[in-house]
Amino acid sequence: MATSNRLLRYVESRKNLTGCACGIAGVALTLTTGAAGSLWPLVVAGLYGAGALIAPPERPATPAFPEPAEQVEALRGDLVLLRAYLAEVELPPAAHGRMTELDTLVGALLEPGWVSDPEQVRVLARAVRQDIPEAVDAFVRSRWWSRAVPGAEPPERHLERQLAALHAEAAEIASALQDAEARRQQTHTRYLEDRGR
Repeated sequence: MATSNRLLRYVESRKNLTGCACGIAGVALTLTTGAAGSLWPLVVAGLYGAGALIAPPERPATPAFPEPAEQVEALRGDLVLLRAYLAEVELPPAAHGRMTELDTLVGALLEPGWVSDPEQVRVLARAVRQDIPEAVDAFVRSRWWSRAVPGAEPPERHLERQLAALHAEAAEIASALQDAEARRQQTHTRYLEDRGR
């Protein structure tokens, strides 16, 4: 089976097709001019070999990665899982407020039709799948140890700072989207005004 697949791939390859075209040109040249005489099989084989050598190499197909829209769809499902995890964690009031703001902003950004830039999708995916769970898990673990060994800096402060940094990243994406929509609206206004002249 593997041998037949390999043979089939070679038959359909650029090298074979180019070699065949050169070989057919050699047969046509021999039939029309008779230039090769009795050595025509060697001429045809040589032209086939030359054509196979000059043909560009085969390139493997580029992998088909999911488009940003498909990634956002999967990310929405991951956000649901994250929200279920966060519902089980007891956060202090200030951190809970920051988490609610961040969750609302990320949820709005992941609504259909907004985020399509791969870099923005990557930032949001990293926040949902890595940064937020890591920040909350580190807080929960640190909180336990701070109760066992008092006197250290409260873990709530670090959590609040981490959530503020993540909110700032998401706010940058929201600001970029808002600017893009404002430019789109201005461009359309100019188009309509210019069309009326």
